[in-house]
Amino acid sequence: MRRVATGLLVLMAIIFVIARSFEERVSGLDFVTAFAEAAMVGALADWFAVTALFRHPLGIPIPHTAIIPTNKDRIADSMAHFLRSNFLTPAVVARRMRAMNVARAAGDYLAAPPREAGPGVRAGATELLAQALESLDPQRLGDHVRHGLAAQLERLEVSPLLGQMLSAAIADKRHLPLLESIVRWAGRTLEANESLVRTMIHDRANALLRFTGLDERLANSVLDGLYRLLAEMLVDPDHPLRTKVEEGLEKLAHDLVHDPETRARVEGMKQEMIGNPAVVGWWQGVWERLRGSLIEAARNPDSQLGGQFAGALQELGDALRSDVRLQSQVNRFARRSAVGITGRYGDQIVRLVSETVKRWDATTITQRVEGAVGRDLQFIRINGTLVGGLVGLTIHALDVWVL
Repeated sequence: MRRVATGLLVLMAIIFVIARSFEERVSGLDFVTAFAEAAMVGALADWFAVTALFRHPLGIPIPHTAIIPTNKDRIADSMAHFLRSNFLTPAVVARRMRAMNVARAAGDYLAAPPREAGPGVRAGATELLAQALESLDPQRLGDHVRHGLAAQLERLEVSPLLGQMLSAAIADKRHLPLLESIVRWAGRTLEANESLVRTMIHDRANALLRFTGLDERLANSVLDGLYRLLAEMLVDPDHPLRTKVEEGLEKLAHDLVHDPETRARVEGMKQEMIGNPAVVGWWQGVWERLRGSLIEAARNPDSQLGGQFAGALQELGDALRSDVRLQSQVNRFARRSAVGITGRYGDQIVRLVSETVKRWDATTITQRVEGAVGRDLQFIRINGTLVGGLVGLTIHALDVWVL
């Protein structure tokens, strides 16, 4: 476009020379001369104006030329102020976001992604998950999660919580299956270690009992009594021992909530557990196994993770498309988030723009601005040539025919 504009100037100069040379011999060429002369003036004036925006014309440091390189810092601040005042304001962002259905658009994409995206969207999501997990330092992340959990546990008084949970379980009779399981476990344990019990009784019996064989009868009586006790506890809901156990549980639930000494003991046990190196090592192992399993499942095309992830994305998309209440909630959250980000970080965003432009050297900013609008600026030169020619032609016509 620069060559076209310059070529048009040269063309006007050639026309001027030719018309000037023959205007005395050819009638009417004075109008052509006037047009070409004024067109050259307009072309040169607009060339100077356009060039002065970016550099010194012909390298001569004429005042108020090379405007953009000279004033790039002021331009950067003006751009930042313009962005902040007209775009990055909570009111503007809220008004724009209110007219958008972000949830519906996301739902349409997740439920039926574009054909060019194909299954690559879901495959890419699982690969992104695997890469994110691989990029995390397992030791540092495990420590961060553990410290976070420890901080939450330290602030949480677990004793009243345990007491309330136990009270609720007793009130709803949810402790009975656990109690019966303990009784059955005790019976199986006693049966599996019956010989050990007999040996203990034989060893502790005196010589007279062993001589008369009463130690064996004593062992049988003890075992039969234990078996009968466990059986009665299992089948009789009102067994005295079960009642004692339930009373003990109720007292424990009460003490966990109201007894300062019990609460202090529970808190001490909690602190010991949090600081126990064995617990730390256990958590680190759990996290590493979980991370490794997720990475392997994400990378394995035959695993169910990819299918489950894809199915979850499609279900989420369907919900976002069909559920108006969910759309309203998601859109409200997106709008509030965008407004909050604008209000909180708007100044930092425009400061980034301003500082970036200020760091550019004069050549860089000139090339970028000229590359963005240079084509239109060359049209200014072309239009200046034609408009200048028409103005010159009009003035000459008025001079000849009117004046």
